[in-house]
Order: sequence, then structure tokens, then C-alpha cells
Amino acid sequence: MIDSSAKIHPSARIASSVEIGPYSVIGPDVEIGEGTWIGPHVVINGPTKIGHDNKIYQFSSIGEAPQDLKFKGEETFLEIGDRNVIREFCSFNRGTVQDQSMTKVGNDNLFMAYVHLAHDCVVGNHVIFANNASLAGHVTVEDHAILSAFSGVFQFCRIGKHSFITTNSVVIKDVLPYVKASGYYAKPYGLNSVGIQRQHLSAELVADLKKAYRIIYRKGLTITNAIEELKQLGSKEIQHLIEFIQKSERGIVR
Repeated sequence: MIDSSAKIHPSARIASSVEIGPYSVIGPDVEIGEGTWIGPHVVINGPTKIGHDNKIYQFSSIGEAPQDLKFKGEETFLEIGDRNVIREFCSFNRGTVQDQSMTKVGNDNLFMAYVHLAHDCVVGNHVIFANNASLAGHVTVEDHAILSAFSGVFQFCRIGKHSFITTNSVVIKDVLPYVKASGYYAKPYGLNSVGIQRQHLSAELVADLKKAYRIIYRKGLTITNAIEELKQLGSKEIQHLIEFIQKSERGIVR
């Protein structure tokens, strides 16, 4: 299952069902789970842990040192979950000790060609990154978010679950869950209605999300006053929205 031209470091832990294509290089302290397919000309450096049933296509660079001047060779990590598809020329960097020393990717994500995940990013589950979407360091992307082609996210920003970032957008503040953001610099353009339809949310929750959007963006309220009104809606999703706002360090797109 491993091509004879591939180079595998003796300390790498490769499950028996893993396939590794021609001329790929697997470095020290790399662990790859069952059923994962590594295409040709892939480079994976450690410490990196990759789960099961992932597909990593040709010319990707996984687990390389962070592109950060503060990095001085400390032991830091990359962790990738299960069933992710990582297409051609993607680059995922390890973390830094200035954060949690970990870049982390969840499960069932699609990373199209040329996607870049910088150091200390945290990506959830069922996320889609279109071609050339890029994250700077310390970015968090929650479940089911979509980043369109050529979009970019500044350091320390957060992308909320079920949000949608349009093509060529540059995000410099947090994007709220369920919100569509667009532009340079990105601003809110309503709810992610297509994403909401795909999730088959209840009519009551959709109504609450529409009310929440009006409270935050249409009534001219301060963030503090908007949060007080949001508390009256009461659903679990609205509570997550409130907590997302309260934890924001860069501010929200507005």
C-alpha cells in the first residue's frame, strides 16, 4: 500500500490500510490512521496526527513549521480528524507555544486546492474551504461554515457556525453564526439563507434568527443593549450567538 519511491521515517506510525503514493515524504512523529489515502508528492512533517479515512491529494504540505518569526523550533503539533478531503497544494502549519501549541482540524471537512491554514487555527466539522481560501494565525472556524474562493481571514478572528464568507472577501472581525459576510473589508449581508435551508431548521428557530439579525444590525443598538434584547428570545442557538458576541476580542462585523 506504500509506493516504493515514498520516503517514510522510521518513527512514523502508519496504519496497515493506509495508502501512500509515489515520492511522498512522511517525516518523524507522524501518525496516520486507518483508511487514509495519501497521494503522490505529499510532504507530511510532525508532530502530526491524522485520523482515519482522510484523502490528501498531491503536492500538499501538512504539518510544516509555523510561518511565524516567534517560532524557535519548539515542539508544536497538528491534529487532523477523520474523513477530511484535502485537495492539491494545500498547506497546514503546526501551532506555536504562544498559543496552545496546536493547529486542529475536525471531521468531514472539504479543503479545495491551495487552501492555507496558518499556525494555531482551529477548524470544526463539516466546513468547506473553496480554492485559495486562507486563514492567518489563531483563527477559529466553527462547524458548517463556508469560506468561498480567495477569501482571507485575519489573525485571531472567529467564523461562526453556519456562516458564509463570499468570494474575495477579507475578514478582519468576527463573523456571527448564520450570517453572510462579504467585501473588503467584510460586512454583514443578511442571514446565510441557503445554509439555513440546507440544515432544515425549525420555523421557530429561523424566526428567532431573523429577529436576532434585526436586533443586532437594524435597530441601531449598542452591543450591550442588543445582547439584552437577544436574551428575551431564549433558544439554545440564540444563547450560543450571545456567548459568541460576548467572547469577541476583535469585535464583530457590523
